[in-house]
Amino acid sequence: MAVRDGGDMGAAAGLRRVLDPPGVLPQAARMLDTDPRIRPDEVRVRVERLNLDAASYRQLRTAHGGDPDAIRAEVLRIIGERGKMHNPVTGSGGMLVGVVDEAGPDSPLGLRKGDRVATLVSLTLTPLAVTDGLARWDGRSEQIPAEGHAILFARSIAAVLPDDLPVPLALSVMDVCGAPALTHRVVAAREKPPVVAVLGAAGKSGSLSLAAARRAGASRVIGLVPTEREEALLSATGLADAVVRADARDPVAVAAALGEPADVTVVCVDVPGCEHGAILATAPGGTVVFFSMATSFPAAALGAEGLAADVTMLIGNGYVPGHAAMALDLLRAEPAVRTLFTARNADDPAQ
Repeated sequence: MAVRDGGDMGAAAGLRRVLDPPGVLPQAARMLDTDPRIRPDEVRVRVERLNLDAASYRQLRTAHGGDPDAIRAEVLRIIGERGKMHNPVTGSGGMLVGVVDEAGPDSPLGLRKGDRVATLVSLTLTPLAVTDGLARWDGRSEQIPAEGHAILFARSIAAVLPDDLPVPLALSVMDVCGAPALTHRVVAAREKPPVVAVLGAAGKSGSLSLAAARRAGASRVIGLVPTEREEALLSATGLADAVVRADARDPVAVAAALGEPADVTVVCVDVPGCEHGAILATAPGGTVVFFSMATSFPAAALGAEGLAADVTMLIGNGYVPGHAAMALDLLRAEPAVRTLFTARNADDPAQ
């Protein structure tokens, strides 16, 4: 199929890899070209491990009743049909770790053959082919041992993995590294040290966002979690000044649990329906940062209007300059963050 390249800008963004429909960028495409032969500005990566985003994995697990064989088959079907891991229900994907097989001479990414890298762009726009049937994946975790190849474009982002961290741990951190970086930026930009509330605070992005908010000068950091177990786990770390418990999908319960409106509310919950609680819990003139791919942005916009809420709402797009380095530094500097990440990945033997 002939595909328009859109000139230098379109080529750098991977437009020539779009098979259907023509003219859209790779993220919006229904199907991508996974041909392993690279163009001069592309990089081919030998895949070692995929990391599904939390919202996508939760949806797959729920839809298939936790059946690992059915989950594996669904992931293989999506990748096979679309040439990328792009969950059609959540619209999200994840990212991957692999080794650079070949870097084109015109690639601006600075990668060399043999570099072990984490891609810091979504699998929803990354051409991906799997060759092992995901045979080593038990279907019970977000991280997937895999064999195959992926293609990076000139405008992709990738980071060489650090030598001092296990690959699964580094992958978990880099998967959510946009959250702490944007949280830090938003908190640091406030005229006065803000009160910061993080919904889903015991998770990967949530724990990093707590640490980032404190580093940026928050006057008070509150973590909201859904269960007694997570409340005890997060309280023991000392990452938050206060830990409260509520279902983030219950707006009144969220506001009541926090007790005071936050100046900045960071949403790191991987289930839908948390928009109104975050808005109701944010002070007039405050900011809500949505990081979850389960967020309904129409619900957020219309909910804020319906509540007459004068709040600024930001979409965490996963990219802030220096985000990977900041997240890894937080992990190294805050033993409590590493404890939470290790607890989440406890079932991974590579951890």
